[in-house]
Amino acid sequence: MAVHRGSARAAPASDKVQKSKSAQTSGQKQGSRMQKILGFEWTDLSSWQSVVTLLNRPTDPANLAVFRFLFAFLMLLDIPQERGLSSLDRKYLDGLDVCRFPLLDALRPLPLDWMYLVYTIMFLGTSVDGLLNAQKKNAHVPLWNYTVLRGQIFIVYFIAGVKKLDADWVGGYSMEHLSRHWLFSPFKLVLSEELTSLLVVHWCGLLLDLSAGFLLFFDASRPIGLVFVSYFHCMNSQLFSIGMFPYVMLASSPLFCSADWPRKLVVRCPKRLQELLPAKAAPRPSASCVYQRARGKAGQKAGLRHQLGAVFTLLYLLEQLFLPYSHFLTQGYNNWTNGLYGYSWDMMVHSRSHQHVKITYRDGRTGELGYLNPGVFTQSRRWKDHADMLKQYATCLSLLLPKYNVTEPQIYFDIWVSINDRFQQRLFDPRVDIVQAVWSPFQHTPWVQPLLMDLSPWRTKLQDIKSSLDNHTEVVFIADFPGLHLENFVSEDLGNTSIQLLQGEVTVELVAQQKNQTLREGEKMQLPAGEYHKVYTVSASPSCYMYVYVNTTEVALEQDLAYLQELKEKVENGSETGPLPPDLQPLLEGEVKGGPEPTPLIQTFLRRQRKLQEIERRRNSPLHERFLRFVLRKLYVFRRSFLMTRISLRNLLLGRPSLEQLAQEVTYANLRPFEPVDESSASNIDSSNPNPSEPDSEHVHSEF
Repeated sequence: MAVHRGSARAAPASDKVQKSKSAQTSGQKQGSRMQKILGFEWTDLSSWQSVVTLLNRPTDPANLAVFRFLFAFLMLLDIPQERGLSSLDRKYLDGLDVCRFPLLDALRPLPLDWMYLVYTIMFLGTSVDGLLNAQKKNAHVPLWNYTVLRGQIFIVYFIAGVKKLDADWVGGYSMEHLSRHWLFSPFKLVLSEELTSLLVVHWCGLLLDLSAGFLLFFDASRPIGLVFVSYFHCMNSQLFSIGMFPYVMLASSPLFCSADWPRKLVVRCPKRLQELLPAKAAPRPSASCVYQRARGKAGQKAGLRHQLGAVFTLLYLLEQLFLPYSHFLTQGYNNWTNGLYGYSWDMMVHSRSHQHVKITYRDGRTGELGYLNPGVFTQSRRWKDHADMLKQYATCLSLLLPKYNVTEPQIYFDIWVSINDRFQQRLFDPRVDIVQAVWSPFQHTPWVQPLLMDLSPWRTKLQDIKSSLDNHTEVVFIADFPGLHLENFVSEDLGNTSIQLLQGEVTVELVAQQKNQTLREGEKMQLPAGEYHKVYTVSASPSCYMYVYVNTTEVALEQDLAYLQELKEKVENGSETGPLPPDLQPLLEGEVKGGPEPTPLIQTFLRRQRKLQEIERRRNSPLHERFLRFVLRKLYVFRRSFLMTRISLRNLLLGRPSLEQLAQEVTYANLRPFEPVDESSASNIDSSNPNPSEPDSEHVHSEF
C-alpha cells in the first residue's frame, strides 16, 4: 500500500488526559492543517519513540528509485570525464615525477594498471543491492531515507544563501564580470551591465539560495521552486566548469515531490509504454519500516534497527549543519577564505585573479639562487590559494630538486592575488622557507599574509580609474606590506609605463641606473622599458600604488593589421585600382602559393584571418552540427576510456606485452575516427574569443 505524506498518524501520547469536545475538534483541525503543510503532527515529535516511528514510517520507494537511477547514470558519465578515466595514463603514469595533494600525505596512487582497476570498480559500483536482494525490489523504505536526502539538499541551498550574505556578495563584487556572459543578454535589454551584475547575478542569486529549500518543501510553492532551481542549475552548467554538480542538483529536485509521483506518471503513459516501465503495483511491506495499526489497536514496536536509523538521520543532519561553521577547528585550512576547497556552499562566493607567481629556490649548501616555472612538477593549479597545498608542493619540490643538483633546497613563494576586485597583494610571506615552515591542520598558519580589508572601500575609486582609461591603456593596482618590496621587470613592449602612489610611501629603485626616488601620495614617475626596478614600502602602513602602461608593440601591430584589412577590402570592392606589391598578394589569395616567404606581419594577418573564419563558421553552424560535434567529443572520451581500461585489465590478467605493441594500442586509443581532420584540428579553438591570440608573435607580458 502506497503511503503518502498524510496517510499515517501517530497515536496520542497519553489517553489519560481528558479534553472537551471543542478542544478535541480544534486540535484535530489544527493537526490536520499541520499534517497537510509539514507532513507530520506535533504528536509525532512528542517523544523519542514517536520520532523513531515517524522517521521509519513506510514510504513509497518510487521517487527514491528514480533519483538513484539518475544519480548512478550521472556518475557513469562523470567517471570518464570529471574523474579523469579518459586521461588516467597522463595523471598516474608509472615513474612520473608529479607533486600531488591528497588530504592525507601518506596516500599514494597505485601503479597505473591498478588505478584502472580501481576506476573500473567505481564505474561498476552503481546500486545493485536491488538485484542482489530480491526482497528490496518494490518494497517500502523508511521515511528517513527521504529525510536525509531532502535535508542535505535543503542545507546546500540555505547555507549557500547564508554565505552570500557576505558584504562582497551583497555589494556585487564577488562575480562582477559574470554578467558579460551571453546568458544574461535578455536581462541587459532592460538593465545596464552593472545593474544586471548587482540585481540579477548577486541579489537574485542570494534570494534563490535562501528560498529554494523552502519553495521545494511546501506543496503550494513547489512548482515555482522547481522552475527557478531548474533554470538556475541550467545556467550554472554553462557559466562554470563544475562538473556534474548542476545535473546532480537537477536530478535531486524531484525528491521533494510526492513519493509516488513516478507511479502516477506511469499510469498516464500509453499501455505499450507501460509494459517497458517498472511495475506499477503497490510496494510490499518491509521490515525496515514501522507500521501503525488502526486506531485502538497496538502498532508495531520500533526495534534496534529503527532506533539506529533515527539516530543516524539526526546525527547526519546535525553534522551537515555544523560542518560549514567548523573552520575554528581546522584553522590550518583557513586562508583569506575558510576551509578546504570544494564545499558546495562556498563555491563561487569569491573570485580571484593571480597577477604574479614566483617560485625561488636556494641551495642550502652553496646559497645559489634559482627560479622555477610556476606549476612545475604538478598538474594542479589550486596550490596557489591554499596553505596546506603550498606546504605539500614545497615538500615535494624539496625531494625532487636534488635530482637536479640542488642540495637541501629552500623554497620561497611570492604569490600576488586579488580577491573580489581588491588590490593585488601577497597571499603568503615571501621571506619564509615553506619547506621548513610550520603547518598544522588545527592551528593558524603564521606565514599567511592577512587580507587588507581596510582597503576594500578603494574598490569604487579603482573602478572609476579603470573606466577613465582608453582601450589601449591597462592598469594594475598593487598593495604591499611595510618592510617588503616588489621586484619587477618592464618589458620592452611596454613603451609607456608609469607608477603612481595612491597611499603610503614607497621608494623606487632603478636597478640599472642605480637611482632611487621616493614617491608620496599622488606622485608618479615614468619607468624605463627593458629594465628591472624595485618598489620598497617604507611607510608604517601598507602602501597602495598602480602601474599604468600601454603595450606599444601590440598597438602598432593592431594598427598594421587594421591597415592590411582595410587594404584587402578596398581591393575586393574595387576602390583600390592599383596593383598590389608581390609581398601583399597573399592578402587576396588567403594563403602562400610559392614565391618568396611572406613577411611576419603578413603571416600573422593570414593566421588571424583563418582563425576568425573558422570561429565564424563554427559560431554560425546549424544546431544539428553543434550537437554532432558535442556528441563526437564525448564519444572520443568514452572510447578512449574503454580502450585504455581494456589494455590495463589485460596487463593485470595476462601480463604486459612488448613496448611496441603497447605503443600501437595507445596510438589506436588516441585516434579520433569519428571526427573529420579539420574538426579535430580545430577542436581547441575557442569560439567565444573574437580576437584569437597569435602564438608565434613576439608579444611578451611583464610581470605587471
